[in-house]
Parts: sequence; C-alpha cells; structure tokens
Amino acid sequence: MILECIVTTMDGAGRVNIAPMGVIPEGDTVTLKPYRETATYRNLKVTPSAVVHLVDDAGIFARSALSDYHAETVPAERVRGAVLTAACSWMELEVVRIDDSRERAVIPCSVVHRGRFREFLGYNRARNAILEATILATRTRFLPPEQIWSDLDRLNVIVGKTGDAPERASMDFIMAFVREALG
Repeated sequence: MILECIVTTMDGAGRVNIAPMGVIPEGDTVTLKPYRETATYRNLKVTPSAVVHLVDDAGIFARSALSDYHAETVPAERVRGAVLTAACSWMELEVVRIDDSRERAVIPCSVVHRGRFREFLGYNRARNAILEATILATRTRFLPPEQIWSDLDRLNVIVGKTGDAPERASMDFIMAFVREALG
C-alpha cells in the first residue's frame, strides 16, 4: 500500500524542505522513494532522517507540490527534522540505507518516534479530488493538455459540490498553476 503523506527533510544548513510523497509503511519501517533530482533525496543523503506527516488539509499537498511551500514547524523529538504544526500525526524516521541505483531511490527507514496533534478523520470527495488534481498538475510536462483539462474539469465539479472554502481555494491554486504551465 502506498500512503500519500507530506515529508519534511533538512539540508546540511538546517533548512526544511516540505514535499508530498507516497510512502510505503510496513510495521516499524517506512520506505521512501524520492526521485534522485529532488531536494528530498539530496537532503536524505546529507541528513539521514525525515518526518512523514498525515494531514487533513489537501491544500498542503497542492502547495508543497506546485510551489516553494513553507509552513510552521516545530523540532522533531528524536531525529534532526521538523514536524508540521498543521499535521494530524507524524512518524520520525531514521534512514537504514539508500539504494540510488535507479531513477527513484529506495530508502527504507526505521520509525523511531510517533506523534499526534489530533485525530485524522479522513478525506471527503473534495479533498480526494484535490490530491488527484495536484498529481495531474505535476504531469503537465508529459500528459496531453486535453487530458489534463478534461480530468481537471471533472475534479473541479466534485470540489464545487462537496468542498468548502479551503478546498475551493486549493482548486483555484491548482487551476492557475496549470493555466500558467500549459500557456
């Protein structure tokens, strides 16, 4: 199973990177699979720890995937890392090893601490649509524009019917990003 999360990592100077990522949880291990050209990968090579967050604000996925997103954090308890204050819960990870022999590195990590600010109640259809729209927006370089617009139109209807103001604002952000990307 791949769990959609927000991952924070730190570079050598202590700057926090916030990125969405599908992670593979298996008991007390979480496997990260970042692309080798990403800040997440570079940071894990320098600072072999990360924090994986469950969030109930789908807009964090959109903003962290499509812009240079910064958010309020507090220091992690057991690793050199940062915890998003907007998270419902989190897992602090220590890297076990890095296999970067492929385009996407495979990085199994040990869970060394778990924390929680509040209960994660799940996603409604609008929040799921924001996740899917965000993924579409990250693929503007290689998917046909007509497919992207068709899918975004369908997802936008779902957000309009089942979302509140935060979800509508996130969809507006995504649509603006795609308009800019596709010209």
